[in-house]
Amino acid sequence: MSGNNINSVFYAELYHPIQAGSIDGTDIHPHDNAICRALLCSSAGLYDPVGDPKAIGDPYCTVFVGRLSHFTSEDTLRKAMSKYGRVKNLRLVRDIVTGASRGYAFVEYETEREMRRAYEDAHHSIIDDHQILVDYNRQQLMPGWIPRRLGGGLGGKKESGQLRFGGRERPFRAPLRPIPFDELKRLGIPPPPEGRYMSRFQVPSPPRSRRCSIEKEENTRSRSLKHSEEHTHKSSTTEKEEKHYRSSLEKEESHRKSSMEKGGRKRSFVDREESHYKRSTTEGEERSRSHKRSSTDKEESSHQRRSSRDKEKHSHHCHSKRSRRRERSSNGEDHYTDY
Repeated sequence: MSGNNINSVFYAELYHPIQAGSIDGTDIHPHDNAICRALLCSSAGLYDPVGDPKAIGDPYCTVFVGRLSHFTSEDTLRKAMSKYGRVKNLRLVRDIVTGASRGYAFVEYETEREMRRAYEDAHHSIIDDHQILVDYNRQQLMPGWIPRRLGGGLGGKKESGQLRFGGRERPFRAPLRPIPFDELKRLGIPPPPEGRYMSRFQVPSPPRSRRCSIEKEENTRSRSLKHSEEHTHKSSTTEKEEKHYRSSLEKEESHRKSSMEKGGRKRSFVDREESHYKRSTTEGEERSRSHKRSSTDKEESSHQRRSSRDKEKHSHHCHSKRSRRRERSSNGEDHYTDY
């Protein structure tokens, strides 16, 4: 055996009295009288696991609670186990004669999920200063089960020397010697799961109901379908986004082209308007200049005409004065000599 499996363990899925009395699950001979008694009950079919009229309810929703204090009542146990789910039914096993508690009980929950939560979380919790043991209902769910009162069970004290292995609290050790496969097959003992061992820190999984297994398969199928649908939806959405992105790019390009064309047209129109405006302004300026020139020419001509007229008038006036003086001078010579 390799050194990696020294601390590995495994748990019993089928109950066999000889294997339950072995530390590594490889024994082929009973080593105490209780195992012989359990083997006799198992071979003769003297024990009926379903024949207990007090064992009611769904076994897949029921947990076994052991190592309870003899002073723990139903109310205390219900209050403690209600932390993990809704308790549907609770049965504290008592002595038929005295009515005292036997130290173990069966708690049924509303759903299997709540049962599994209690199975994982309530184990080794404290109730009335006692560390309890929580396990699934092996009486009805473990094939070949033989109870402790008939020499079977899973547990026992070291003082009695009748220890039982394979359960949650005391699992099998990895095989410490070669496995006698032929003898185990002859006796109907399941061989150890070679190469498939667990560590002590891992929680063994209780058996699942068919409904739970079907629901689990349906959940896995639905998840796979959802995953495929999401994948297809994502692919379709990505394709749509790519198409939308491409169409948007095409639209932007066409819009840019149209805007550029419109801009060219607008620019040409603006240029035309500017050229027309420039032409009109230049023509207006030229017209105003020509008008100003014509007006100035007219003014100058009119001024020249006026000046010529004034000169003519002045010259005519002067000439008239001279003529008058001459006449006066001629007339004065006759009248005034000393003037």
